[in-house]
Amino acid sequence: METNITAGNDTINPHHSPPQVTTHNHHHDILPTTTILTIVIPIIIVLLLLAILLVIVMLRRLKSAKNTSSSSSGSNNCLTNSNCLFNAHAHSTVNINASPEVKGGCFYGPGRNPPAKFRGVQVFTYKELELATDNFSEANVIGNGDFGVIYRGVLIDGTVAAVKKLHREGKQGERAFRVEVDLLSRLYCPYLVQLLGYCADQHHRLLIMEFMPNATLHRHLHHHPRPLNWGVRLRVALDCAKALEFLHEHSLPSVIHRDFKSSNILLDENFRAKVSDFGLAKTGSDKINGQISTRVLGTTGYLAPEYASTGKLTTKSDVYSYGVVLLELLTGRVPVDTKRPPGEHVLVSWALPRLTNREKIEEMVDPYLQCQYSKKDLIQVAAIAAMCVQPEADYRPLMTDVVQSLIPLVKNHPSLGPSSSLRFNQRVSPKA
Repeated sequence: METNITAGNDTINPHHSPPQVTTHNHHHDILPTTTILTIVIPIIIVLLLLAILLVIVMLRRLKSAKNTSSSSSGSNNCLTNSNCLFNAHAHSTVNINASPEVKGGCFYGPGRNPPAKFRGVQVFTYKELELATDNFSEANVIGNGDFGVIYRGVLIDGTVAAVKKLHREGKQGERAFRVEVDLLSRLYCPYLVQLLGYCADQHHRLLIMEFMPNATLHRHLHHHPRPLNWGVRLRVALDCAKALEFLHEHSLPSVIHRDFKSSNILLDENFRAKVSDFGLAKTGSDKINGQISTRVLGTTGYLAPEYASTGKLTTKSDVYSYGVVLLELLTGRVPVDTKRPPGEHVLVSWALPRLTNREKIEEMVDPYLQCQYSKKDLIQVAAIAAMCVQPEADYRPLMTDVVQSLIPLVKNHPSLGPSSSLRFNQRVSPKA
């Protein structure tokens, strides 16, 4: 017998099973989600682990490749440091890309052994230089100035060298040291004094330079009982012109010496001239006749007027300084001499009106040079000097033009004869 229970409009049969469709559908929705999460999460974890592992492998391979490249090029840890002042360059031309004012560096200090060589330049310890100079004996002093003291030294291999012990007063002394090492280790030219090595042992800063036995041009012109003859002065003028031509025309970008003067011109055993002291040097603009603005530094009497008044520095600033040195060679006078009569204190101001006056040229020539020159050669040299010391920078010649003008004078001078290297023709590669 069936019993029907009626509740409102619905009739319930107690013998029928309750409907299972809804419950069955609900379980069907939950199971796939759990299964998906169970499968997906481990897969994601595995992929992350694989990605991390791949990154580690790639980094190790990259590091290995860098070490191999560094080893094959012979560079040391100092040179591969991106913050180092002395970044290596491998160019067929002289390319000065690093600023001399880069901060940081790779100088060795306590507990670090210096590398044996840096781009062909020897790295010395302070003790080695003490030994070379007999503990910096006063008897070995060959020069003294604002920059420091220069000693004659004998290196361990028997090489005679000039050891320049620099004063370290403020940032300028440190910068000057870095500039000289940086530039001279990149540049090689027979008309520049060669850098043999350096020492940056703790707080010591020393430069080891090629020894020039006949000291400075300044000494021979102004403080020597036997002044240089006309032929030697002509050749010195040409050597110096070639040095500046190299810096201005054969370096990229150009190098402006900024302190070119007779006391920075050294003479070897044959009285051939080489330019030294690059502590104030600046790399110029890449643009033709490009100028740079900088603090006015240098020596009174040699400074170009536009540089002294505005701080605008170009290669033509060096040309002016060269003109002053040429006047020293011609006249035997110093650039500024307050002991002279009024109107003759400043060499350029006194000489410029006379350089273009054929009647007065011989009156201004160094008395020691009488009868040593032809008037034709004298007029030619005077004309070059007059052009170089023009007040307007644009009117000054390029050093290439100066070299071209001096070559025939040196070549045809009877005491000098033909030279095998009268012109700097090729770009010079940086030292390895």
